[in-house]
Amino acid sequence: MLACVYSGAVYGVNAFSVEIEVSSGRGEPGIVIVGLPDAAVRESKDRVWTALGNSGFHLAMGRTTINLAPADIKKEGPAFDLPIAAGILAAAEQVKMPNLRDYAMVGELALSGEIRRVRGVLPITLEMRRQNKRGILVPEDNADEAAVAEGIDVYPVRHLRDAIAFMEGTSDLRPYKIDIADLIKSNRNLIEDFADVKGQESAKRAVEVAVSGGHNILMVGSPGAGKTMLARRIASILPELTLQEALEATRIHSVAGTLKSHQALITQRPFRAPHHTISDAGLLGGGTHPLPGEVSLAHNGVLFLDELPEFHRNVLEVLRQPLEDGHVTIARAAATVNFPSQFMLVAAMNPCPCGYSGDPKRDCRCSGMQIQNYRNKISGPLLDRIDIHIEVPPLRYAELSSLQHGETSAVIRERVMHCREHQQHRFKALPHVTCNANMSTRDVQKFCPLESSAADMLKMAMTELSFSARAYNRIIKVARTIADIAGTENIAAEHIAEAIQYRSLDRNMWI
Repeated sequence: MLACVYSGAVYGVNAFSVEIEVSSGRGEPGIVIVGLPDAAVRESKDRVWTALGNSGFHLAMGRTTINLAPADIKKEGPAFDLPIAAGILAAAEQVKMPNLRDYAMVGELALSGEIRRVRGVLPITLEMRRQNKRGILVPEDNADEAAVAEGIDVYPVRHLRDAIAFMEGTSDLRPYKIDIADLIKSNRNLIEDFADVKGQESAKRAVEVAVSGGHNILMVGSPGAGKTMLARRIASILPELTLQEALEATRIHSVAGTLKSHQALITQRPFRAPHHTISDAGLLGGGTHPLPGEVSLAHNGVLFLDELPEFHRNVLEVLRQPLEDGHVTIARAAATVNFPSQFMLVAAMNPCPCGYSGDPKRDCRCSGMQIQNYRNKISGPLLDRIDIHIEVPPLRYAELSSLQHGETSAVIRERVMHCREHQQHRFKALPHVTCNANMSTRDVQKFCPLESSAADMLKMAMTELSFSARAYNRIIKVARTIADIAGTENIAAEHIAEAIQYRSLDRNMWI
């Protein structure tokens, strides 16, 4: 007899429907799986066969053929175990499941019949909703994640027997629900606060400008100056995720398998800080079956690269496309996938290998050639894509010993939110622009009117400091953000002057 069960598979950060056809008949006993299965799918026949026996089901003695359609797309992972087991039982007519076509199911089977969590449940659930399925059966550990997809019933199952009983209609299993609004409201549980940062007022101002406009920022300073401390507190002043942004981030983390057990939603903006030994595939994404890299896991959040010159140069160069385009394209012989990567880059580095070049109290031990080679690890094109680069000076004793606290993250965040709301109103007709840093050249011309004194100052800076054409636009974007913070529509000379100050490393260190 023939039975059909529906499931799904992940392709990039999206999913597609998979129809699992199971035919049970006479012939030499055995299970054959066709439809471009990978090793994990081929091995499922042994897991499923053993799980069925250990769950008390009778094993049919005959040839069972399983087809995974569409047959021209590679299927990977153990998520088909549960639907294959249900299909075998239905095809062998051991159990009657009249509504089998109305539901989808995913899950890995243990040899005992227990159902284990799998990757990519959220995008699969969203695809099953699009396919107008009545409900989906998922592992209990994935229930919170799947329940985020409203409009489809989610049924968490712990054991193979639970799933079969539900499909037979002999179970009182109820759809699993979560309150997304309450989940988002309780998302801010941050320990780091800008009130803990002593001194560094100019650096804190630059960080506020960067966050307000979504600009990339590079901090240069001696060891212990507070670069990492500042970077890790950026999360405390970022605007809250919208529901759409939270869903986008959760889909990526679901596909990558980085969601925690019973985690429903990414409710705080991601903050990723990979080690400098990371490979280009780890940063950008890749593999035989491409998975998201750190730039995609930081989507709608922050990617922090500490000790920037310690990263391999080829690793840093792959950042150029996601920084410019907001997405990553990974091409393989079998497929080409797209991963979103709209993130704010925060980087930190020392001025030289020993870290004390320009320090007023410590002597630098590096030769001129060593310093130049160290700084040359950051290419000009990459530096051009970083809107703000600032120097973070070492703290004086008076600043360290002061009992006076600076502004709290809550106060700074209020200003950031006000600035972002102003930008959202400005760009409401442009869905591709979410903040000033996302503006195209045409958008800059339209939304960044310069006063005559500001235009004269920018012309002088471009002539005297030899900034690139890309730097020209980025200076104007940063000045637009500074003007927004000040509450003015036109960009004045003082706004341009501050924005130019944030490009000083172009002249002081690289030219």
